Amino acid sequence: MYGFLWVLSRAVAWLCFRYRVIGSVPRDGGFLVAANHASYFDIPLLGCGMLRRAWYLGRSDLFPLPGVNGILQWLGWIPLRLGRLDRRAFEKAIALINQGKVVVIFPEGSRSLDGRLGEAKPGLGMIVAQTGCPVVPAYLKGTFEVLPSEAKWPRFHPVNVRFGEPVNFPKPGPDGDNKKFYQEVSQTVMERIAALGEVEPLNHRATAGTRNAE
Repeated sequence: MYGFLWVLSRAVAWLCFRYRVIGSVPRDGGFLVAANHASYFDIPLLGCGMLRRAWYLGRSDLFPLPGVNGILQWLGWIPLRLGRLDRRAFEKAIALINQGKVVVIFPEGSRSLDGRLGEAKPGLGMIVAQTGCPVVPAYLKGTFEVLPSEAKWPRFHPVNVRFGEPVNFPKPGPDGDNKKFYQEVSQTVMERIAALGEVEPLNHRATAGTRNAE
């Protein structure tokens, strides 16, 4: 089923959105793919750009129907409860990576309302700290124009996905500052994502705004 949906998504993307993939992900081993999030189309259009099956951390309230939930979890959705640390979801993601699987995370935690990059949540750094896995940055360009947050129907617009080189981080020691490590991981990965999309990360925009105010 996953393979069928992969082919279907790729065909629709190519026909409707002039879909292109730049770069690739490693062929083996467990790792995280961290991408920007601007549209409901991000998951299928990111997934069909990888030649490996992936599991996706996503908000638990996206699909409220029990039957649909079960099917989507079977296909690779890992429901993530917002507002608190969802240990069950993170433990599943960590277990999959340790088994050599690919897990996708959207570090911002929710869709961008204006298409720009937002602030990363600490979950990305927590998974890296527990697994020591590399992080592959990815940038989806055009999905916000296809289906922005206020739109009900998709639009025809070119979409491309760019994958960067894997980023490796040293695992923090037992006496290390975990919070600082999470922040460093998040900042580094968001900067790599921004570079792929040739856009400014949030911290750079905030700095520029402060300078302008001064």
